[in-house]
Amino acid sequence: MKQLTALTQPSPEDLRKEIRKCRTMTKSPFAVNLTLLPALVPPDYHAYARVIIEEGIRIVETAGNSPGPVIKQLKAAKCTILHKCTTIRHAQSAIKLGVDFLSIDGFECAGHVGESDITNFILLSRARQSLGVPFIASGGFADGQGLAAALSLGAEGINMGTRFMCTIEAPIHQKVKEAIVYAQETDTELVLRRWKNTSRLFANKVAKEAVKVERESTSGKFEDVAPYVSGKRGREVFINGDVDYGVWTAGQVIGLIHDIPSCKELVERIEREAEETIKKAGSLIVGGGSSADPPPGEVGEKMNSPGAEIWGVGQSKL
Repeated sequence: MKQLTALTQPSPEDLRKEIRKCRTMTKSPFAVNLTLLPALVPPDYHAYARVIIEEGIRIVETAGNSPGPVIKQLKAAKCTILHKCTTIRHAQSAIKLGVDFLSIDGFECAGHVGESDITNFILLSRARQSLGVPFIASGGFADGQGLAAALSLGAEGINMGTRFMCTIEAPIHQKVKEAIVYAQETDTELVLRRWKNTSRLFANKVAKEAVKVERESTSGKFEDVAPYVSGKRGREVFINGDVDYGVWTAGQVIGLIHDIPSCKELVERIEREAEETIKKAGSLIVGGGSSADPPPGEVGEKMNSPGAEIWGVGQSKL
């Protein structure tokens, strides 16, 4: 499903205009993301949520700190809530708040990565084992092989941000798209870790300088690094095409992006690759085994029994 990001709009009323503009461009339903994060001057989150409700948006992605009051406001309006989490603990808390499904974000992702540094191979498997609601996988996905892997680990699908930035339709400057294509998976920086607000950014000159200031600051005050991580300057990058003008988010998935297709071409390619990958994996199994996780309490009994086998693994040609 397509979605808008609320806080890329300067005000709630600008979000209203963007929602109405989007409706003129598609007949399909779309969601809106509302992320609650520490800021020197916090946005009026409830005002953004009110616009979302008034404009009839019924699916909302939430993320960030202390989302309870906003989730309550949205649920009262009968919105379906997808909440983004970087840890299982936060996911379990979100379920208690009444969210309908979850986006599980691995450490590979762009933007706010959390403070636990858990990558998706572990995080998605833990979600499959621990959560009782559906979830999608976010962070590190750009192709059908990644989609097949996410489905195998228990996700219902994938969420892609950086990959869609690098499409013909993405409303950002061509030079930004080309910078992503030429980049490697090592071309990101983690900033604001000192203040437990860690973000993954494209490793341009400003981001590297921000890391240096953060590391060398003797005061430990956020104000020392604030000029380098200005969201306003970051938004200008997408307009003027100067990739070093301000900071902008990008995931490690930039190392997997090598072209600038249309959205249609990209989605069709991912579907085709995923089908081919799943069929290829299935052809390796010649019989036996169960693909399901064992019921709680049965693992030890099975592994300790005579002739025990690893749960869920059939005979393979390998």
